[in-house]
Amino acid sequence: MTEIRNVAADLARFKRRVIVIGMVVLFAFGLLGARLFYLQVVRHDDLAEQAESNRTAIVPVVPNRGLILDRNGIVLASNYSAYTLEITPSKVGDVEETIESLTQVLEVSPRDRRRFKRLREDSRSFDSIPIRTRLSDEEVARFAAQRYRFPGVEIKARLFRNYPHGEVASHVLGYIGRINQREKTAMEDWAEEDQANYKGTDYIGKLGIEQSYEKTLHGQTGVEQMETSAGGRAIRRLASHPATPGNTVMLSLDIKLQKLVEDMFGDRRGALVAIDPKTGEVLAFVSKPTFDPNLFVEGIDTESWKELSESLDKPLLNRALRGTYPPGSTYKPFMALAALQTGKRGASVVVNDPGYFNFGGHRFGSPEGNLGGVDMRRSIQVSSNIYYYSLANEMGVDLIHDFMKPLGFGQITGIDLGGEVRGVLPSTEWKRNAYKRPEQKKWYAGETISLGIGQGYNTFTMLQLAQATAIVADGGLKRKPHLVLATRNTVSGEVAPLPQPPAENLGYTAANVAVIREGLTSVVTSGTARSVFAGAGYQAAGKTGTAQAVTQAQNTKYNARALEEHQRDHALFMAFAPVNNPKIALAVIVENAGWGAGAAAPIARRVFDYVLMDQYPSEADLAAVRIGKAGAPIGKPRVASEVAWPVAGTAAAAP
Repeated sequence: MTEIRNVAADLARFKRRVIVIGMVVLFAFGLLGARLFYLQVVRHDDLAEQAESNRTAIVPVVPNRGLILDRNGIVLASNYSAYTLEITPSKVGDVEETIESLTQVLEVSPRDRRRFKRLREDSRSFDSIPIRTRLSDEEVARFAAQRYRFPGVEIKARLFRNYPHGEVASHVLGYIGRINQREKTAMEDWAEEDQANYKGTDYIGKLGIEQSYEKTLHGQTGVEQMETSAGGRAIRRLASHPATPGNTVMLSLDIKLQKLVEDMFGDRRGALVAIDPKTGEVLAFVSKPTFDPNLFVEGIDTESWKELSESLDKPLLNRALRGTYPPGSTYKPFMALAALQTGKRGASVVVNDPGYFNFGGHRFGSPEGNLGGVDMRRSIQVSSNIYYYSLANEMGVDLIHDFMKPLGFGQITGIDLGGEVRGVLPSTEWKRNAYKRPEQKKWYAGETISLGIGQGYNTFTMLQLAQATAIVADGGLKRKPHLVLATRNTVSGEVAPLPQPPAENLGYTAANVAVIREGLTSVVTSGTARSVFAGAGYQAAGKTGTAQAVTQAQNTKYNARALEEHQRDHALFMAFAPVNNPKIALAVIVENAGWGAGAAAPIARRVFDYVLMDQYPSEADLAAVRIGKAGAPIGKPRVASEVAWPVAGTAAAAP
């Protein structure tokens, strides 16, 4: 059957379809053209930058950390380069499995695993974390041959901090360590410029000078533009802006003197601070026991940390900066000066010392016994407790507080180390704020009595006692103690001294200071320290002291043998020399060592001999001082300037 079709209609329908399809095609090409215009013209610069970034990578260049030197140019902190094996957890499927596989290629000790685990807890998943450090060239080559097996594991060349003299001056130098999560969070509040400067930096100062002068030591981060492969590996360097090394920090510390003092303490605990009273420069800043800061650089292992943190000797405690102690009889010269300056008691006033002082029904005793009549000078020489019990009662707690505060007792000295504590300089206001119960807030008159001999609520640092001693030595001029003398620009070599605030004149009368000096001099010439300073080539002035570590019951006689070692009295000594032109002032404490003349004063004598006479103790003398069995120097002293550095027992080579 033949179909009859309308050709005209079919033709019209076909034309419409062709037109619609043509319009669709034109529209599609229009969209494509618009997209191409947008990509090629509008977003040209942005996409070109992205393409370039896919081809290149901007890599931060971490600067070399600045050196730390002592006053004679001896290097105390330096850097060394080493290869590390590092894992980026986000790029690794199973971290534990990867570590197990690595053990087939390189040695990975249990200590390495524990350190890695701890660092991983403090880091983000995309951070590179070391599993091994200080790889040998052989180990680097061995891993390189097997690298294809370990995606997310890389060999990196890094600079490590080194403290060549180990434990010497560790509390002053401090240490650096990997930046933890808490520190990263804190960095978010820094200025953008400072944040940018720490891009690529994994380590930061944690303690001591390393922390206080972190920005000086860190330097300026550089950048490198690297061409990368499709896999992200660097092929070649396209451009670079070199990093600027950190500046060198130059300390006032004499490291040979520091080592000598630490040796003299031996296994005993304590602290010593020696200051130049004319400048405020700290010559020695000792806290014993010490620790090895090298342990912390790569992350301290669990066993070492446990040993340090749980030790009864507290080697991590900076006793010179944060240890607070009653000053004992070393406080008496300052009480005498307070009496003179406030007019409460003249130098010639004689006070009868029968060996006890009665107040409010309480009998305050004295180990010196019946001394009879004593004036101010003799009260210092024979260390009369009764003289100062009565003086404290006459002055009252608030007057004592107001005089002692400018001397720095119970105050922040402002030394360039973080973490300094105040201690306690008591007053009626302090007690109201320190206690909660109403009966505890009240100051009782009987509490004032023991303040006169440096006991009671009094607790100060050796830094504070040394500063106060330096003030008296320099006639009432107060200077800020400091450890850093200057910084040296690593690039230009220019040395820039650190400016210090001008000395503050506390307004002491020269005649009053002279009385105190005479009393202190008599301690050394004919008092408790006379045997220690016998034959000295200079005239020193000082005061021995004994401070209770634990409170003794009333009417109980002190018996060291009946007490545990850590309950025995502390031995203290404050001194300066030469008397007429002081070049050094110091304060020293030997914990639980008994009398100041037996344990603390001999250390001070050798420090003075070193600074003023260029003398270094003989081996026999050092051995006697270490065990508290020394008086005047034993044997022929060595010439200090000729004693080689490093002194025996001090490590000097980098790992």
